[in-house]
Amino acid sequence: MIDLQGKVAVVTGSGQGLGLSAAQALAKAGAAVVVNDIDADRAQAAVDSIVAAGGRATAQVVAIGSSEAADQCVERAVSAFGRLDIMVTNAGILRDKVLWNMSDDDFDRVIETHLRGTFTCARAAVRHFRSQNEGGRLILVSSLAGQKGNFGQGNYSAAKAGVVGFTRTWAMECARMNVTVNAVLPMALTQMVASIPGMEAHVAAARRGESLPPEVRMGMGMGLPQEVAPLFVFLASAQAQHITGQCVGLGGDKLALWSHPEEVKVAYQQGGWQADDIASVWGSVFGAS
Repeated sequence: MIDLQGKVAVVTGSGQGLGLSAAQALAKAGAAVVVNDIDADRAQAAVDSIVAAGGRATAQVVAIGSSEAADQCVERAVSAFGRLDIMVTNAGILRDKVLWNMSDDDFDRVIETHLRGTFTCARAAVRHFRSQNEGGRLILVSSLAGQKGNFGQGNYSAAKAGVVGFTRTWAMECARMNVTVNAVLPMALTQMVASIPGMEAHVAAARRGESLPPEVRMGMGMGLPQEVAPLFVFLASAQAQHITGQCVGLGGDKLALWSHPEEVKVAYQQGGWQADDIASVWGSVFGAS
């Protein structure tokens, strides 16, 4: 059994949806949890649900993005529970529009929350891990959109691809401190997913408590938020102490490890390449790839 007794976690954006499920699961495994949300009532309701189930939790109401917000979350963990061991960077928003309709504000707000918020919270956590000198866990939340892209989500896809870059880089930087860094690719039917074309009906069905068909649970690898939560618990545990720099997906009945990018085809030409040289070999050497 995974036991997180004595551990303390911050879960950003955990007043509802995936973040709430992750916070509840971590608390059930024994960790004390700082619930973060921008809505005070929602954050307190999440804390109450954890405490009612026998767990320990406290709230920090702040919008994720700035260094000040990240510091407040870490300071809340330390003041309430004496330490910090796990940082889950889950907070996020959507502002979906195709490229030619996306405003500066649509772009900036998504990048601020997802990408800058991941950076500031991870930095604040690792600074504390260094001072605590007992290692730690960074569990970053990425997305399938960050691996493959998604129509109308250029801002979100870019931010989540950036989170993957953070994961691989910070895993190298933090290894000597016994801090693991991994990214979760959740495939959960949350309210945020409902705004994606074609997904609203599935989210509504899940909310009504209806069973999801195999083509959703296995074919699409989509499930309920609480079904993704065990991955956060695993990555926070001693059983995952040697796993770092990885992107792991979970949703419905599907658990997946994503590959690191690699070259799929190469060609060499002594003396280098001119544009005409590239054009002459592209079809025969690279076209099939």
